[in-house]
Amino acid sequence: MKHLFLIGAALAASPAAARQLTIDDVTMLSRIGAPVASRDGHWLVWAQRETDLAQDRGRYDLWRLDLTRRGAAPEKLVAEPDVDENDPQIVGDTVYFTSNKGGGDGAVWAVPVTGGAPRAITAFGGGFNGFRVSPDASRLVIWANRRPGAPSLAPAVAKKAAGAGSGRTYDQLFVRHWDTWADGTRSQLFVLPLTAQSAIGDGVAIGGTLVGDTPSKPFGGAEEVAWSPDSRTVYFALREAGRIEATSTNLDIFAASADGSGAPVNLTEANDATDTLPAVSPDGSRLAYVAMKRPGYEADRQVLMIRDLATGQVRAVTEGWDRSIASIAWAPDGRSLYVTADDVQETPLFRVDAAGGRVTRLTGEGHVSAVAILPKGAIIALNSLTAPDDYYRVTRPGRADRLTNVNAAKLAGIDMPTVSRFSFTGANNDIVHGYVVRPAGRSGKVPIAYMVHGGPQGSSNNSWSYRWNPAVFAGAGHGLVAVDFHGSTGYGQGFTDAIRNNWGGWPLEDLQKGLAAAIAKHDWLDADRACALGASYGGYMMNWIEGMWPDRFKCIVQHDGVFDARAMAYETEELWFDEWEHGGKTYYQDPQAFEKWNPVNLVDRWKTPMLVITSEKDFRIPYTQGLAAFTALQRRDVASRLLVFPNENHWVMKLKNSRQWYGEVLGWMDQWTRQP
Repeated sequence: MKHLFLIGAALAASPAAARQLTIDDVTMLSRIGAPVASRDGHWLVWAQRETDLAQDRGRYDLWRLDLTRRGAAPEKLVAEPDVDENDPQIVGDTVYFTSNKGGGDGAVWAVPVTGGAPRAITAFGGGFNGFRVSPDASRLVIWANRRPGAPSLAPAVAKKAAGAGSGRTYDQLFVRHWDTWADGTRSQLFVLPLTAQSAIGDGVAIGGTLVGDTPSKPFGGAEEVAWSPDSRTVYFALREAGRIEATSTNLDIFAASADGSGAPVNLTEANDATDTLPAVSPDGSRLAYVAMKRPGYEADRQVLMIRDLATGQVRAVTEGWDRSIASIAWAPDGRSLYVTADDVQETPLFRVDAAGGRVTRLTGEGHVSAVAILPKGAIIALNSLTAPDDYYRVTRPGRADRLTNVNAAKLAGIDMPTVSRFSFTGANNDIVHGYVVRPAGRSGKVPIAYMVHGGPQGSSNNSWSYRWNPAVFAGAGHGLVAVDFHGSTGYGQGFTDAIRNNWGGWPLEDLQKGLAAAIAKHDWLDADRACALGASYGGYMMNWIEGMWPDRFKCIVQHDGVFDARAMAYETEELWFDEWEHGGKTYYQDPQAFEKWNPVNLVDRWKTPMLVITSEKDFRIPYTQGLAAFTALQRRDVASRLLVFPNENHWVMKLKNSRQWYGEVLGWMDQWTRQP
C-alpha cells in the first residue's frame, strides 16, 4: 500500500512515450465525494461523479468499499443510468441518499449497505437541499428553501395578480447573493418522523421565529447541522436576517427540539463573530464548534471551542495553536477530535486532545479534503498538485495506507510535472513560501506562468484543482510559479491579517521578490517570457500590476478581478468583506482607504496585453468590473481580449466552459510568450 507522502507515486511511473496532462483529461476524471463510514468500521460509502460531456454535466453514483478485506476493490452500490445518487449517510446497516429518479424535486432514498433494492422514503413536494438522519433512525431533518415562517415542507401556493409585471421589489439587502437573486425564501430546517419504511408527511419546522438561512448561504451544508446522540435535539448554525445581514459575519449556533416544541436557544449569543461547525460528543455531553473573535471579518482564525452542555461552560481548546480549523469530527471515545487546517502550503489532518488542547499532526504532504471516522483512526480523501482525490486510512501519525486509485486508468500514460518548494525574505522581512511546477520531459528554458491566488486569505497550496490546475499549465509547457504572499493562510493569523488596508503593498512586494527568487533558483525558467494570471483577488492584482509593474510581463490574464474599488464597494453583495479589507468603514466614510489601492487610478500606465474574463452571474465581483477593465484597455489601444460566460458565477464550473476557458487562456499565453 502507498503512504500519503508518496501520493503521486502511482502516477509518477510513466511509460517512455508518456504524454502531458490536458484540460480534456481533467474534465473526464472521476471525482469522489466526502466518504462516510459505518459505525462498526466495516463499510465505506461515497458518491462518485462521472462526466457526461454530451449533457455538459456530472452524473453521480454510489460506491462502497469493504474495509474488513485487505485489498478489496471498490464496487457500485447504487448506479442507475441517467439517475443521480448522491449525499450518502450510513445509519445502522442502511445507506440513506438523495436521488432524482422519476424526475420532479427528488427525494431521500434508502438501501441496505450490503446491497439490495433502493426505496424512496420521502414524498413531500417543493424540493429540498439536504438532509441528516438521526442517530437512532427515528427522525429525518431536511433543509429546504421555503417562505419564512413556513410551518412545514408543504410548498406554498403561488399567487400572482392578474396582469402583474415581472419586476422584483426589495426593501433591504441582500437583493442578490453569490449567483442568485433573492426570491423571498430562506433555507430552513424541518423534521419528519422516520420508520423502517418511510419518512411520513411534510414534517414540522423547528426554527421557531428565526429568519435566516440554515445552513448558511451560499456554501453551507451538512457540516452546519448536527444531531444529538439521543436524537432529540438538532444543533445548527444560522446568521439572522435583517438590515445588517449584508454586513454581518455573525453566525450563531442554536439548539432546537426535534419535535418542534419550544423556541430554538442561541448557544453563542455572546459572540458577535462567526460560530459554526457544530459537532456533539459521542456521549452527548459536549458541543464542539469553531469560533472567530472579530465581527465583520470572514477570515479570522477559527478556534476549536468545547461547550459543556450541562453547565454552559465554554473552553477555547486551540487558543494557543496559531492555525485556523476548517473541519472537526469527534473520535469515538470522545477524548480527542480530528481537525484539518492549512499549514505552510499543506492541509493536513490533526488530532486535538479534547481536555488539554495538545495538537498532533497525523499526515504529511497533501490536501485532506474530507474525513470519515472509524472505531480506530480515520479515512481521509487526499489530493495534491499532481494527483486528484483518493481515499487513505490513517491509523497513526505519519502513516496513511492507500485504499483507492480511482483514476489510475484515466491517468495512465500521462507524465505528471514535478513540484519543488522555495522560500525567500519578502515584505516586512518575513519568510514567504512558494512553489514551482516544472513540465515533465522538457529541456531548455520554458515560459513562466505566474499564478496569483484569490481570497485573498487563501493559499497556493499542495492541492488538486478542477478550475485553476497548475499541472495543466505545466502540461502545456509553462513553468508555473506561485507565491503565498502576505494575506495567505497557513502561516499564523498575523500573516493572514497583514493584507488588510494593504492590498497593493506587501503582497505586490512579495510577488516581485518571489518571482526573482524562483528564477534565481531555477535556471530553466525563462525570465524574458513570463505571463501573470489570477482570479478574484488574483484578478485584482492583475489590474494592479498593469499600473504598478507595467514592464515586467509579456501578457496578463485577469479573471473576475476588481478594477474600480469605488464601484466594487457598492456593487458587491457581501459588504462585510470589502469594508473589512479597507479598514472597516464604508466607501463614503473613508474613500481614501479604497482609493489608495484602486487600479482604476493607474489606467494611464497600462500597456501589457491582457485577456479579461468575467461571468454574467458573478455577483461577488460583478461583470461590470471586467467590462470596465476591457474598456480601459481598448481605449488605450492595449492588445486585449474579453471572454464572457453568460451562465457562470465567480467560478467557471461547466465542463465545456472549462475547456473553452483553458483554450482561451493557454492560447493567449502562447501568443505572447512563444519563442520569436
